[in-house]
Amino acid sequence: MMDSYSHPTSVAPSLSNGSPPELFNGLGSEIPNQQPRSTPAPSASGTVDSRTPPNTVQAACLGCRAKHLKCDGRNPCSRCQSSADSECVYVASRRGYKGPRRNAAPNPNKRHASDSPSSTNGDSCPMLLGATVSTAAPPPPSLAAFNPALVMPESPATPFAPPGMNSLQLYRNPYLNGTNGALVEANQRPQQTVPERCIDSFYYYFYPGHPAVLPKTTLLKVAKERDLDHLLSAMRWAGSLYIDAGPSRATFFEEAMRLIYAPDVIKDGYLVQAMVIVLIGLDGNCQQDKAREILSDVERIAIEIGLYTRAFATVNGGGIPRVEESWRRTWWDLFVVDGMIAGVHRQSNFLLFDIVADVGLPCEEHEYLTGSIPRPMYLEDFDDQIFSGEEREFSSFAYRVASIRNLGRMMRLPNGGFPNEGNVDRIESLLSNWRMHLPESKRDSLNKNCQLDEMMFQAHMINHACSIILHQPLSQLDSSPTRDVTACAPHRAVQSGDNFNIHTRHIITAACEISKMVTYNVPITSHTHFFTCVLTLSSIVHLSKWALEYFIHDEDDLRQQIRLNIGALNKLSNVWKAANTASGQVKGVAQEIYRAKRAQQNNPSFWVGFTQEEIISSMATDEGIMSEINTMLTSAPPP
Repeated sequence: MMDSYSHPTSVAPSLSNGSPPELFNGLGSEIPNQQPRSTPAPSASGTVDSRTPPNTVQAACLGCRAKHLKCDGRNPCSRCQSSADSECVYVASRRGYKGPRRNAAPNPNKRHASDSPSSTNGDSCPMLLGATVSTAAPPPPSLAAFNPALVMPESPATPFAPPGMNSLQLYRNPYLNGTNGALVEANQRPQQTVPERCIDSFYYYFYPGHPAVLPKTTLLKVAKERDLDHLLSAMRWAGSLYIDAGPSRATFFEEAMRLIYAPDVIKDGYLVQAMVIVLIGLDGNCQQDKAREILSDVERIAIEIGLYTRAFATVNGGGIPRVEESWRRTWWDLFVVDGMIAGVHRQSNFLLFDIVADVGLPCEEHEYLTGSIPRPMYLEDFDDQIFSGEEREFSSFAYRVASIRNLGRMMRLPNGGFPNEGNVDRIESLLSNWRMHLPESKRDSLNKNCQLDEMMFQAHMINHACSIILHQPLSQLDSSPTRDVTACAPHRAVQSGDNFNIHTRHIITAACEISKMVTYNVPITSHTHFFTCVLTLSSIVHLSKWALEYFIHDEDDLRQQIRLNIGALNKLSNVWKAANTASGQVKGVAQEIYRAKRAQQNNPSFWVGFTQEEIISSMATDEGIMSEINTMLTSAPPP
């Protein structure tokens, strides 16, 4: 069993006999491995036992010491030199020795005999009188003296250990011995450069929402064999959005844009991956026009190289299943991003929805990361699963693709997204069927290990957003109070009605489900940035309902949902400028509604039928929520 602490190889270990390590500096190659010996006694004739090691030293030689005579300390001494039957031998004495004994032996009460090094020159031995002793080397480090602040930087220097998750060991700790977990020497710690930190940040924050690129180890190996500078630059820029990367952030962006539009850039799947990463980052930073330009370009390239075909992954995968899977993921992630941008911004038309693609559906994330890639299934398998009689469970990524396809079908309805009752019913049946036929393991956004499944998170998110977009035009929930919330899409006017109809119920239910998604115990910034616009959609519904002039029976729950959405947008605004804009607009509308409701409450007729306790409770809750909103407004990061 190894000790709990292993000394670094650069530090000389303490010997079992307690001799200080400085005695052996420079002599390690000449020291034989000897067991500790007791000091030999001279024979009756005055000679020393033949087992006596000739390399031990002492202030008085053994001959003079045995006869209790004064020794002059020479080698040989004058008495032994004049006596032919005596050998002049010195041994180390421990009398008066005050050298370091820390960590000398496991049992500090047990005394061991001394071992001393051999000497080719008597004057060089440090235990001889008059010899010069070398300066002592620093003692080996100990756990008691270890200061983690000296070798382990505080967050956010480690971008893959975000606030609230510092106890998670996301990667093997480079400061621990791989065998027994002991701390190793501080100077062995790998110092991460800013580009390396940004790559780690990309894989921790950005990758879970858009898992198309190769896993890190595989990608870096491929990057040694071919030029992937454009992709790595895009990944570094996206990763830099989540951490303090200083001026490197602008450098990474300029480099990524220059390389993806270089005249000699190879048009392949890696270029598509780089462009998708950049356009997502731009879209989240309020540069939607530039993002749509890149989206148009990358769609053209993807179609030109045949990324949408079944054969592309096989022809360009090099016989490596993980690379083939990456190409399938690249197409379908581009497909999903195209749909999300079209759905939440309502400025494009989801071009890729009309492309007849026969690309295999992606596998589960854990299969991709481990390299255990199963035979891919296809959209026809997914569509025929109910009628084929085969029990199949598709990947979370496949359900995400199916969810965004329903959005595409909805966008192809006539009347520019303002459908009639018949068309609404047809699309609602698609949305309901998607939810109804989910297997048990996919009914929420957690996997079997109770960890967040980001692909299912997005699949549910898209389904709820589709429900709001589909039913809102026919609902009777007046949207005019939220006309200033335009961070993600232009305001959509909805006429008010006297009663809640079925469409109003659909959008209120979907808005509540979106708010509930905020409660998953994961960093909110690890979700796709498109969650910002879906939260904004939900907030528009909540605020429209809160603005109603009559009393709402579930008003307390409604206020809590508004509070959840604002808190999530506030967190997302630390990374995404679009979230910062949306957060400010939602807070501003909430304040206006609150002031209007306060004016109503000043009229005594408003409180007819309520007890004094209910009145006080309602007003106190409103005050508390608005106080929090005001605090958020003053503490929000600048746009």
